[in-house]
Amino acid sequence: MLGLKLLCRLFVMIAAASVVPGLVHAKDVPVAKNVVLVHGLYADGSSWIGVIPYLQRAGLNVTAVQNPLTSLADDVAATRRALASQDGPTVLVGHSFAGTIISEAGNDPKVSALVYVAARAPDAGEDFGALAAKFPKPPASAGIIRKDGFFWLSEEAFLRDFAGDIEPSRARALYAVQEPGADALPNTKTTTAAWQVKPAWYQVSTQDRTIDPELERFLAKRMKATTIELESSHLSLISHPREIADLILLAAGHEKSK
Repeated sequence: MLGLKLLCRLFVMIAAASVVPGLVHAKDVPVAKNVVLVHGLYADGSSWIGVIPYLQRAGLNVTAVQNPLTSLADDVAATRRALASQDGPTVLVGHSFAGTIISEAGNDPKVSALVYVAARAPDAGEDFGALAAKFPKPPASAGIIRKDGFFWLSEEAFLRDFAGDIEPSRARALYAVQEPGADALPNTKTTTAAWQVKPAWYQVSTQDRTIDPELERFLAKRMKATTIELESSHLSLISHPREIADLILLAAGHEKSK
């Protein structure tokens, strides 16, 4: 007969598995009291504005990092500063390119779990560009503008390929606050892959035109992540904030949002 403690643990895991539609599998993880959110390219910290209230209502302390996007080292340093201010177990979340950042910074002892939102997830020392080249080239890449050592998306590409399921006036506002990224940033290799040693969750955007959805599925499977799929553009955190919040809450060992 199962012991009471084990029976309770199984019940919690079964209940958690029902929280998020499309869940592949769930893990038993420490309950976290903090969440650190990291934005990717063509964005800033305000991209989490729809997700944050759900997490705060669940009683979590939430911090959104403002990445300089000048180098991987600078972005990782900004994320580590945010982690240093946390008290206790913390879920580290990255969208898009920020998957690279949390893979590098996520071995911090405070990090209890990693959540990748339509994100890169390179292995240590991996040439991610070469890996991505094995999959169809995403349409957004044709809209990249480069000048003075930095790059960003044209308005047309941003609205069509980055924020395709966002109401146009809101998408244009998001376009206005996008941060340019340094040219060397996307090709900088990581020195570690925190997902090798930390529990990982992954959200695949099935209508993504910035990162190929099949590449996202490959990354999620490689890291053995608890995985959901959403019919979303690359900006799932904007178009599906509740579902993203629920995935984060699951990784934090909490019940779904209310």
